[in-house]
Amino acid sequence: MARQLFGTDGVRGRAGHFLTADLALSLARAAVLRAGKARPQVLIVRDTRESGEMLESAIAAGVTAAGGDALVAGVLSTPAAPLLVRRHGLDLAAVISASHNPYEDNGIKLFADDGFKLDDDTEHAIEAQLEQPVAAPGRIGRVRRLHGALEDYLRELHVRYAALELRGTRVLLDCANGATFRAAPEIFRRLGAEVTVLANQPDGRNINDRCGSTHLELVREHMSAGAHDVAFAFDGDGDRVLALDRTGAVVDGDELIALAAIHLSRQHRLPGPGVAVTVMTNYGFHSAMAAAGIEVATTAVGDRYVLDELRRRGWALGGEQSGHIIDLGFGPSGDGIASALLTLEALGGRDLSERDAMAKLPQRLVNIRARDRAALAAALEDAGVKAAIEREDASLRGRGRVLVRASGTEPLIRVMVEAPTRRETEAVCGRLTEVVEGAVTR
Repeated sequence: MARQLFGTDGVRGRAGHFLTADLALSLARAAVLRAGKARPQVLIVRDTRESGEMLESAIAAGVTAAGGDALVAGVLSTPAAPLLVRRHGLDLAAVISASHNPYEDNGIKLFADDGFKLDDDTEHAIEAQLEQPVAAPGRIGRVRRLHGALEDYLRELHVRYAALELRGTRVLLDCANGATFRAAPEIFRRLGAEVTVLANQPDGRNINDRCGSTHLELVREHMSAGAHDVAFAFDGDGDRVLALDRTGAVVDGDELIALAAIHLSRQHRLPGPGVAVTVMTNYGFHSAMAAAGIEVATTAVGDRYVLDELRRRGWALGGEQSGHIIDLGFGPSGDGIASALLTLEALGGRDLSERDAMAKLPQRLVNIRARDRAALAAALEDAGVKAAIEREDASLRGRGRVLVRASGTEPLIRVMVEAPTRRETEAVCGRLTEVVEGAVTR
């Protein structure tokens, strides 16, 4: 059976329409049945969306209907779930979140007993299970509240970064009115930082609303006052982070990974030594890693592909330009809070504005929306689009690059161009965008 529900990051869609309580219940029940364990213990974590409570109840019902026990932890960041799975020896975790999407959307991500996201074959099997008759379980499971989950997660962070001294460091945090609104300020304060917090009053609908790592205007405005040394902006579920230095300049995932890679390599804590990044990673990153003697593996866009590559090679560090950074030395998934702390550790007391890990090429990214997936696929196969991509890529060979691809989560075509100058970048991107938009509207 071809996958129809799972995308590159779980099952995601409009809550109450595509992602209904019935679907959530069925997915949870199927996942528990496919686990094949007697009385499996299943953790449930959610972000702050108003639909989260509905889906939380539905997943708990599905878990217990299949004979498992549901352990409800409430609002926590996505990366807390795999850490808790490992800490408590649980069998499965379900995270209810649509990450950086608006509040109307929601999603379900599933993690196995080793803390890693389910692989493609297991997701196939869960979807196949949905087509099977539902047999009555031998027993009905129970629903319990997992008390102390937030403190367990904070303890993991504190143990890893206990040596990080932040006294006197003025930190600004944008929590996106999402899942990090409690944990992020608390761990920075425990490490001694002077903390100011933005977007930490979630109401169910304001998650990612003009705040967080996808809307940096809020945090940039506050940095302009000059009262903070560094800022970190998280996304709604807390698995991504972007930074701003004291001047208000944005430091994206490429630069944060470069800082971490060079730091860990110098400390002989970078297995390989190598890092895994995606095709979206800036051309300048590759040049910087070559100069530092660090190998780079490139994957398709999506943290699951970065993670697969890290595990295959036995490496520990990787991520995406969007700020999704994986450090397997800490946990089995991207963690925005841990990545922010790793950045400060890598700086070793230096100011972020003094970073010198890499020199970025000017980059331009344009998202072009298609009416549906069929129109998107047709545009990417269009002869004119293919010819334009080949022509522009050839003109930049050895100096920059062109990348045109489909989004894994939305009906978007992403046109990305990197060139030695901003003017050339804009010109090439403009020509490509015009061709792609023409194909999409045909």
